[in-house]
Amino acid sequence: MSSTRYTPQPPSTAILVAAIILLGLNLRPILAAIGPLLGVIQASTGISSADAGLLTTVPVFAMGVCALAGAQLQRRLGVVRGVGLGIAIIALACALRWPLHGSAGLIATAALGGLGIALVQALLPAFIKRHFPERAGQLMGFYTTGIMGGAALAAASASPLGQTLGWQVLLALWALPALAALLLWRRAAGRRHEVQAGAGASLPVGSGRAWLLMLFFGIGTGAYTLVLAWLPPFYTELGWSASHSGLLLGALTLVEVLAGLVVSSIINRFTDRRPLLLAVLLSVLLGLACLIVAPTLLAIPAVILLGCGIGALFPLSLIVSMDHVTEPAGAGALLGFVQGGGYIVASGMPFIAGLIRQHSASLAQAWMVMAGGVVLLLLIALRFAPGGRLR
Repeated sequence: MSSTRYTPQPPSTAILVAAIILLGLNLRPILAAIGPLLGVIQASTGISSADAGLLTTVPVFAMGVCALAGAQLQRRLGVVRGVGLGIAIIALACALRWPLHGSAGLIATAALGGLGIALVQALLPAFIKRHFPERAGQLMGFYTTGIMGGAALAAASASPLGQTLGWQVLLALWALPALAALLLWRRAAGRRHEVQAGAGASLPVGSGRAWLLMLFFGIGTGAYTLVLAWLPPFYTELGWSASHSGLLLGALTLVEVLAGLVVSSIINRFTDRRPLLLAVLLSVLLGLACLIVAPTLLAIPAVILLGCGIGALFPLSLIVSMDHVTEPAGAGALLGFVQGGGYIVASGMPFIAGLIRQHSASLAQAWMVMAGGVVLLLLIALRFAPGGRLR
């Protein structure tokens, strides 16, 4: 069956690149701005630690569901319309956090924002790959850099802006760049008329290797969601200010960006991905050990180790998955399955950490649980020898 087709008139490359970067920038602030403000949010709303974990769990779960349904979403909505709808939903979710700033309202807007994030995340790569096949890697690099940059900006600015404007206004303020992204996207891609087409390859639910790849991606992404949600509250419990804990998360996110770019630039030198995988996973494990053993003394080493490990693990997980297929349709189906199921797995980690914090008044045990997950990933990584295929 053929895939979605567009009219051949290309948008301005400069405007499109700006739109893609701005879209990426808006995909994480609704998550990353919560951690540095969690103390004041809990004091203001009375939200429990477990429910606070849902503010990250619910959006990430939505990402997984939409990734699994990516082909159906593209067929029903079209890529251009679906991306526009997604960024509009993000803007609405952010804006609603001003009037709906109770615990129920925050969780509801988290779910709404997660739906918007999921739509953009599931559909935008298809637009890039179809219209710019020779520059897809470069544009995807801009896009992922925008994602991490948005997370860093939101984390670093949350506390100082929250103190000046109030945390409710600060959370709602992120509707403005989302609206700007919507307007720029409509200008760059809105004139394209899509015709709907049939589905591609089916999800590889019968492949044991596909499930292993999905679990690998999910546990690794769980480290990212855990740190995103709970690193700032962990350090505020240790006596750090909200501003400094937010800057710590912002710095970690910037290290993730650099690590992802480095891995993407050197990956072709490693036909056997296992040495890179093992090095990256050991970096994550050592970073978690810093948080467990001496979080205050080793805060900077923890940020560097976790940033390098988590930032490199995301692209590596996807690259290893793509190594297992050769056909474009099969690659898309596998990637949708790995990311969809993986995000669903990863979404549980912030909630589990919230439960741990609620019952033990500390997040140290959550870092230990995640460290156990990384040990499991080290064992799984040994199985990813060159030439592996789905079976």
